[in-house]
Amino acid sequence: MIKIIADPAISQEEVEAIIAEEKVLYSNIGKKLAEVNLTLENDEIIIKSYAASPIKRIRRITGYLSEEHNFNDAKQDELRDRITHVN
Repeated sequence: MIKIIADPAISQEEVEAIIAEEKVLYSNIGKKLAEVNLTLENDEIIIKSYAASPIKRIRRITGYLSEEHNFNDAKQDELRDRITHVN
């Protein structure tokens, strides 16, 4: 679902045309459109669009920052054997 914020002075037809064009542009670069902000500045429509960005979990094992799937077997074992301390 794309979040759309549009100035009320912009017609629904213009909004739909801009969204369709932005979807194509993002698709061409392998990204998914997440949000579009449309504002009017004088006679121009200002388009600010944002890609979806999945949150990734980065772990630090012995000084290395990486995602878990990049760890070798020893690092994955180390991660699995960690003890969680709760105060």
